[in-house]
Amino acid sequence: MPRQSLAEFVGGFAARGNEIAYVQRDGYRRVRWTYAQLGETAARFARELEERGIGAGDRVFLWGPNSAEWVAAFCGCLLRGAVAVPMDFSATADFAERVASQVQARCAVISGERALPPGAAITVLQMEGLAAHLQRHSGEAYPSPPLDRAAIAEILFTSGTTSEPKGVAISHGNILANLEPLELQILKYKKYERYFHPLRFLNVVPLSHVFGQFMGVFVPSSISATVVFGDSLNPAEVLRTIHDERVSLLIAVPRVIESLAAKIERDIEAAGEIEKFRREYAEGAKERFVWHMWRFRKIHRRFGWKFWALISGGAALRSEEEKFWGRLGYAVIQGYGLTETASLISVNHPFQLGEGSIGKVLPGQEVKLDENGELMVRGENVAAGYWKGGQLTPLGEGGWFRTGDFADRDEEGRLYFRGRQKNVIVKPEGMKVFPEDLEAELRKNRGIRDCVVLGLDVKGDGNAEACAVLLLREPAGDANAAAESAVREANESLASYQQIRRWSLWKDQDFPRTPTQKPLLAKIREVVTADMGKPAPAQALPSTALTDLISHITHRQPGQPFTGSDLSADLNLSSVDRVELMSALEDRYQVDLSEKRFSEAKTVGDLEQLLTAPSAPPQEFVYPRWAQRWPIRVWRFFIYYALTWPATMVLAAPRVGGRKRVRLTDGPFLVVCNHVTYLDAGFVLAALPFGLRHHLATAMDGERLGAMRQPSAELAFPRRVLERLKYFLVVSLFNIFPLPRRSGFRESFSYAGELIERGESVLIFPEGELTNDGTIAPFHGGIGLLASQLKVPVVPVRIDGLFAMRQAGKRMARPGTVRVTIGEAVKFPPEATPDEITQELRHRMMLIEPPRD
Repeated sequence: MPRQSLAEFVGGFAARGNEIAYVQRDGYRRVRWTYAQLGETAARFARELEERGIGAGDRVFLWGPNSAEWVAAFCGCLLRGAVAVPMDFSATADFAERVASQVQARCAVISGERALPPGAAITVLQMEGLAAHLQRHSGEAYPSPPLDRAAIAEILFTSGTTSEPKGVAISHGNILANLEPLELQILKYKKYERYFHPLRFLNVVPLSHVFGQFMGVFVPSSISATVVFGDSLNPAEVLRTIHDERVSLLIAVPRVIESLAAKIERDIEAAGEIEKFRREYAEGAKERFVWHMWRFRKIHRRFGWKFWALISGGAALRSEEEKFWGRLGYAVIQGYGLTETASLISVNHPFQLGEGSIGKVLPGQEVKLDENGELMVRGENVAAGYWKGGQLTPLGEGGWFRTGDFADRDEEGRLYFRGRQKNVIVKPEGMKVFPEDLEAELRKNRGIRDCVVLGLDVKGDGNAEACAVLLLREPAGDANAAAESAVREANESLASYQQIRRWSLWKDQDFPRTPTQKPLLAKIREVVTADMGKPAPAQALPSTALTDLISHITHRQPGQPFTGSDLSADLNLSSVDRVELMSALEDRYQVDLSEKRFSEAKTVGDLEQLLTAPSAPPQEFVYPRWAQRWPIRVWRFFIYYALTWPATMVLAAPRVGGRKRVRLTDGPFLVVCNHVTYLDAGFVLAALPFGLRHHLATAMDGERLGAMRQPSAELAFPRRVLERLKYFLVVSLFNIFPLPRRSGFRESFSYAGELIERGESVLIFPEGELTNDGTIAPFHGGIGLLASQLKVPVVPVRIDGLFAMRQAGKRMARPGTVRVTIGEAVKFPPEATPDEITQELRHRMMLIEPPRD
C-alpha cells in the first residue's frame, strides 16, 4: 500500500538500528550517526515543536551546512507535519530574514556560523548540539498527526541563475511520487546489495536543494546506505574522502565532477605520464567497459576499489566528462529534473546507460514536447505551487508544467537535453541558437577551462548575437591570441548561423556561481555589457571574487584597496588566516594549491598567478596507519618495557608530577610539551598514566621523517639502508607521524583527527624547534587551530632539567634531575579563537611548577 506521508518513511529509521546513517566532519574529526540516533533525534525535535505549539502547516526555518542535525530537524518537521523552509548556507542574513518573514516562520534552526539580523522576531535553536539540547524529550516513536500526500512538506526558495528567488511548495506526495518508482527498481537488485553493504554515498550537494535532499536523505535511507557529507569541493579532498571512507557513489553537480577529472589529469601530467595516459585512453575506446578498470587500475586504486559510480545533477554534465569517466571504468548516472518536479523527471538506469542522455521518464509521469521542443511534464511529482504572500499559485495549465527546457527524445524513450529556453539566442532570420551547443564546441579546446555563451544585443537593434565569455587554463603566451584561436577552431565545427562573432576574456579567476556551481549569467552579462561600453542593467562587480574573499578572511571592507608589496604586512595575515584563506581559495576555485608556494606569496598578484599556474607535484608524506595495528602495538608494548622504559630510568630516572590530574575517562587528549631534546617523547611516555601511555601518537618534523623514509640517492647504500631502518624503528616504537613545517600540514592535522577518532591521544611540540636557551619559545599558531578543531581536552606537559643536561653534554643524570610535570587538562569553549588558544596554552605551560624534592 502506498505511503500516505513521509512521516511513515521517517518512522522506519528505528528499525535499522545501529547501522551508520551519516558521517560528517566536526573540525578535524569525523562523527558518525546511526539510523537509530537519527530517528530518535527526529522524534525529539517533533516533540520540541509540539511543546512550542508548532503544528501541521506551520513553517520551520532551516539554515545550516549539510549535517546529520540538519536531517534530524528536517525529518522532525515531517513527523510533526510542519513545513520545512531550507535556506542556502551561503545566503546573506538579509535575504534569509526576508524569507523567514515572508513564510511567517514560527521557529528557526540555525548554524552557529550564521545569524539573522538583530530584531528578527523568531525563536532560534542552534543546529550544532541540537541532539544534546533535545535530550529532555523522549526518543520513542512519535505519533504523527493525520497527514496525507497533499500536505506541504517544504518550501524551497530557489535562486536561479538569471531570476529572483521564488518559493516552491513541495508536498509529501510530490517526493513520494519520485521515490516509490525508484524503490521498486531497487528491490530488483536488493539481493546483490548484501555483497556490497553498506553502500556509501559521498554527498557534496547542499541539502537546501531538492537534488541534495533526494540523494542525501531519501534514496540512501531506502537501502540503509551511509551518507558521507563532504565539507570541501577541493578535488584533492573529495578524492581523499572517497578513498578513506570507502565511498561507493559520489553525488555532485557537474562542476565538481569536471574539477575531479581535471585533477586526475593534472596529477598524471605532474608524474610525467600524460602521453602514456592519452594513448591508453584512446585505446580504451575499443574495449569493453569491464576492461577499463584493469587498464586504469592505478586510478581505481587511488579512489578505492569500492568506488564505482558518479551521480550528476543540478545541471547537464558535459559529454567530454561523461566519456572521460566512462572510459576510466566508472558509471556516470545522469538524471533530469527541477525543484518544481521534486528533483526528478527522468534518470538513467545505472546498468543501462545511454551516452549523452538524461535518462528515461520515471513511471507515473507523462512528458511531451511542444511544437518548439519544450519539455512539458504532468504527474503527482509536479509541485503543489509557488508560495506568494501566504497563498499557493498553481503551476502550469491543464496539469501540464512547462519546464522551460528544450529536449529531444529517441525511439527508446530516452531524453536528451538541448538547452534552456530563456538562454536561447534568436537570430534576425528566426534561427534559434542553443548556447550549450556552442559551449560544447569551445570546451573541446584543451586551453578552455570554462565558458559561457550569452546572447547580447550589441548593435542596439533588438537582435541578439552570440558572445563567448572565456576562462583559459594556462595560456603559454598571449591570452588574446589563445582565445581567438579557440573561437576560430569552434567556428569550424558550427553552422554559419551559429558562428561566434564576439568573445571576451573573464578577468577574474572564475565565474560568479550559485551554491550548485552554475555560472551566474546575470552578473556575467552585467560585466560583459559594461566592458562593451554600454550601460549595465545594474551595478557592475566592484571588485574581484579573489579580493572579496581575502576581505572576508581578513575582515577588511570589500573593495578596500590593497597596498604595499608584502601580503602578510598589508593584510596582517596570521598563520591561521593563511590556512583559512588557502582552504577557502581551493574550495572557491576547485584547485589544489601548493602549501609551500602559497606560503611564499607576498601580494594579491602572486595569489592570482598561483591560481592560474600549473599545479606543482605535491610533496608526499606517508601517514603510517600500520603503526596502529595489533602486531605493531604488541611489539611496541614489549620493546617499551624491555628496553625504552629501563633506558629512561637508567639515564635520568625523571621525577614525575601531576599524573593524577589526567583521568583516562576524559580522553583522548591533545598533549602539548616544550621541546628540549629529540628524546622528549620518551620522558613524556614515562610520565603519562599507563593507559594513556600506550594510546599516544607523536608528531615529528615531517621533512626530517620523510628524509629517513626516502633517503637521498646521494647517500651510500649502507647509509640509505640505515636511514630506512631508523624510520621503521622510530615509527613503530614511538607511534610517530609526520607534521611538516612547510607544506602538507593540513593533511597531518586531518590524520591527527583520525587518530583521535580511534581513541588515540596526540603529542605535539608546539614550539616547532628545540629550545636555544632553555626557555619556552612562542608557540606556532597551528597548535591553536588544531586544538580548536579536534575539540578534545588539551594537556600541557613541561620538562625541566633536561636543557642543562644537554648543554653539559651529559648522557646520564642523577635521579630526579629531570622533572616532568603534567598540568591541568583544559577544554576550550567553541568561541575561543586559535590565537587565543595558542597564547593560553603557552601561558599555562609557563605557570606549571615542577615537583619539589
